[in-house]
Amino acid sequence: MEALFSVVVGLFATSAFYLIMSRHIVRVLLGIVLLGNAVNLGLFTLGRLTQGIPPIMLNDQQTLPATAANPLPQALILTAIVISFSFFAFLLVLSYRAYQDLDTDDTDEMRLAEPKDPPLPPLGY
Repeated sequence: MEALFSVVVGLFATSAFYLIMSRHIVRVLLGIVLLGNAVNLGLFTLGRLTQGIPPIMLNDQQTLPATAANPLPQALILTAIVISFSFFAFLLVLSYRAYQDLDTDDTDEMRLAEPKDPPLPPLGY
């Protein structure tokens, strides 16, 4: 089961890097989201996939049983989901404002800081 999840993480990461290398902002944003999901799924897979043994300690136990699920990756993933969602929302608003100002979502056209044909300054004062 863990091997299957490892392959899925690899596919997510490969697809994310392909999308991030695109020239269009929307594809870059989708690549960032996909890369965040790949990292979260990788953390989940590294925390051992177990069924039916929750990470709960009873009153007389000092440590978790060896077969119990690891609670640390679950907490990390929950925090990472919240952070990645807020990061995505910020990037989405930022890219929308850039699209409104520049009328393009092509990063090659956005890279130009000055317009191609700037108007001449006034000659007479």
